[in-house]
Amino acid sequence: MQDFLFRLSIPVVLTTLLALMLWGAFSATFALLFMLFALLIVIARHGRQLYKLGQWLNDPRFETMPEASGIWGEVFSRLYKMVKQHNQTKQALAAELQHIEQATAALPEGVVILNEANHIEWFNTLARQHFNLDAEHDILQDITYLVRQPEFIDYLHDGDFSEPLLMVPARHDEMTLSIKFIPYGDEKRLMISRDITQFKRIETMRRDFVANVSHELRTPLTVVNGFVENLLDMPDLSKESARRALQLMAEQTRRMDNLVADLLTLSRLENEQSPVHEEPVDMGLLINEVYRDGESLSGGRHSLRLEITSASGLLGNRDELRSAFGNLLSNAIRYTPEGGDIQLRWFERDGQLVYSVQDSGIGIAPKHIPRLTERFYRVDRSRSRETGGTGLGLAIVKYIAMRHQAKLEVLSEEGKGSTFSLVFARKRSSSQ
Repeated sequence: MQDFLFRLSIPVVLTTLLALMLWGAFSATFALLFMLFALLIVIARHGRQLYKLGQWLNDPRFETMPEASGIWGEVFSRLYKMVKQHNQTKQALAAELQHIEQATAALPEGVVILNEANHIEWFNTLARQHFNLDAEHDILQDITYLVRQPEFIDYLHDGDFSEPLLMVPARHDEMTLSIKFIPYGDEKRLMISRDITQFKRIETMRRDFVANVSHELRTPLTVVNGFVENLLDMPDLSKESARRALQLMAEQTRRMDNLVADLLTLSRLENEQSPVHEEPVDMGLLINEVYRDGESLSGGRHSLRLEITSASGLLGNRDELRSAFGNLLSNAIRYTPEGGDIQLRWFERDGQLVYSVQDSGIGIAPKHIPRLTERFYRVDRSRSRETGGTGLGLAIVKYIAMRHQAKLEVLSEEGKGSTFSLVFARKRSSSQ
């Protein structure tokens, strides 16, 4: 500070000494006029630098820093260092903030920061998607103004956050959220939201699977048990009646055996520790075998046609491919009325290899198509059971397709038949 005052007083001291010398050489009036003029120049110079400083402070950018010499040069030099340090700190903070935002954006949960009045201070990208928040308009808004479901408001006001709230957002009927509040700091809260739609769907499928397996097994067991009890209660049972009862029991036993076999197949296919044992497969030979099996299953009740226009083989597991191809054909036979047409094709399309089964059967409504590969999902339950279906065939086809990097395509129209296709990438051709 003393050094600054000393340097500031140098022009005044020098002006005074020169004025005294002029007083002695000329007159007091001339000396006073000189001193006044010199001081006005000093003041004007300081005023000019102050003006430049004031203008710069209106828009303190690093690249527009004023230049000066002397004491003002030092002032601006210090300002230059301060602005430079400030910009570096600002850039470091911006980089850190960006890093935090990227980290929160990568979180599998939505995060909302609420103040003591439950007003939104910040939220990440997933929270914006979960609750349709707008960064421009919703900051500092009360969260209950934006999420208005009664169960959410009651959960927030009750203050018991030991268990999460499960809620369907107002504008996302297909989504289920798990919401939890975590108090922190000075009466602030983190609102954490997680999309558990897939978990709920899996849990529902698990419950349905258990219920369906139980139902599918209970029916034939009930039939078999009923016949056994009747046989035990009828000592004078005729051979014809006994033969009929045994035939029905055999049918139900086969049904249970098929169901268990399909369940075991599904379990094996779903097991990630069970890799595909690949080999070059002669598709012409394989599809001819599937075609002959189809003729046997149809028993002459349908018109079956086979069309093979590609000589390409396929790299894959022969048994799994036969199972998938056979399932598609057997479904076509089951759901095509007597006298209907069924066509098997092996051909190339847009550089891909395609196995397709086209029928003139009852067709499928569009609403059912997305769920066809679910276990035990049936469009017509009674017809499926009458024809001997287990409800697992298309689920097996789906997993075999996945294991061979193939795609299952379904085209169908009610009353006009269906086309099921397995589409394989060209790289799986064994004749490349």
